[in-house]
Amino acid sequence: MTENLTRNSNKSNERDNIANVLIVDNDPQLAQFMLKIMAKKGVRGIIADDNKAAFDFLDKNDCDLIFSTSKIKNMSNSLELIQKVRADSPEMPMILIAEPANKKMKNQQEIADVTVKAIHAGYIDFLVKPLDTEKIENILDTLLPNHNIQSCDSAEQATQTLYRIVGKSPKLNQVVNLAKKVAPTSFSVLISGQSGTGKELISYLIHHNSKRAQGPYIKLNCAALSDTLLESELFGHERGAFTGAYSQRKGRFELAHGGTLLLDEITETSLKFQAKLLRAIEQQDFERVGGNSNVSVNVRIISTTNKNLLQEVAERRFREDLYYRLSGIRLIIPPLKDRKDDFEDLLWHFVNLHARQAQRKITRLDPDMMNIFKNFHWPGNIRQLRNVVITSLILGVGETLSLADVSWLFDELMPLPQETPFKISDTQVPASDLGGIALSQLEQQAILDTLRHTQGNQTKAAKVLGISDRTLRDKIKRYRKQQTLQPA
Repeated sequence: MTENLTRNSNKSNERDNIANVLIVDNDPQLAQFMLKIMAKKGVRGIIADDNKAAFDFLDKNDCDLIFSTSKIKNMSNSLELIQKVRADSPEMPMILIAEPANKKMKNQQEIADVTVKAIHAGYIDFLVKPLDTEKIENILDTLLPNHNIQSCDSAEQATQTLYRIVGKSPKLNQVVNLAKKVAPTSFSVLISGQSGTGKELISYLIHHNSKRAQGPYIKLNCAALSDTLLESELFGHERGAFTGAYSQRKGRFELAHGGTLLLDEITETSLKFQAKLLRAIEQQDFERVGGNSNVSVNVRIISTTNKNLLQEVAERRFREDLYYRLSGIRLIIPPLKDRKDDFEDLLWHFVNLHARQAQRKITRLDPDMMNIFKNFHWPGNIRQLRNVVITSLILGVGETLSLADVSWLFDELMPLPQETPFKISDTQVPASDLGGIALSQLEQQAILDTLRHTQGNQTKAAKVLGISDRTLRDKIKRYRKQQTLQPA
């Protein structure tokens, strides 16, 4: 098995996750041809001589795309490959490269029959040797886009990207720099921020840059478990401690020995559990549920919350002593609405990650969509933005990513509140005196009044007006460009 790897050495203009492309073939000429294209596109090409080598690679590494070669008259190896790959990775894109039995004469009927067979087996495309460079490049651009993005920080290991913090905004940079500064210490860290801002990503950055990086990184979602289950998950239990405890089980605290323990959404725990947690953190020892002997550990604690922890303490929903124990260092992640400089990088990042599922080539971001994004408040933060991009990718058409084909997303991101009326001029046109009024002005007032009645729901307004969603959006866009739509 051979490998070709290309990396961009410019940290400030770092490319997104390097994709792995597996080529299952034993032809040296094809290998050289394919690896040359991979290098040009900035992706990692891996050559496997046969199915066994391919399975060995897939068992240990991530893969984004597979090319498999086959004789036209014997597809058994390629069919075996796709059956096994599909069993573990149903959505893995696979492309069959067929080699004609007679290189001088290509039987078109044979090729057509094999094409049908390949598509039925699950291959998404079918190519015939000799291969066309432009065709391969177009496949890579569609399934594995590699748009340039800027990252505050990232880390890679072998053929995997451990983490990538996308963006360049000053507030994000400040958090990343603080996290890297506190990482080499053993102090507890409390990471605050709204849901979907990337608290867990900052937590892993701290672990990876700490002296415990070679140790375990263990996570516990405190919001997902009851007190009883939390205690068992965190401290473990002895055999017979409760019904169903058939054997001893180590808890997350014990598993994290020598490394880092992330307590996600720590504010979702009860005061009773917080008392047990405080003692375990301070003493670095505990008893398993149902046990009598102490278990000593050496663990660094990182905790996260999406609430105002000081307010929780003031209202007696969180122990003050535990708060001070957890917040040796405190980091606050900025919400997405305060990171407007990062929108373009984040959008291209999600396109890079998810374009292969949509099998859609994206070369441009719609400027109107970008303006909408930058004016929206994003209550779901980056998680919400990712879902919007995925929806637009799958439901949209063409090479421009936009909201034009997803009207309900457009309505969700561009509400026109009922409390904020609009006027065309200082004097509204009276309904009883329409003579001499331009039709365009009447149309504009009708659209605005209808939007008020539907509380800004453009889909409903379009139905009432008897026009399409797109026509309504185009008219609103034109009014704004003409600067005739001003807040009252």
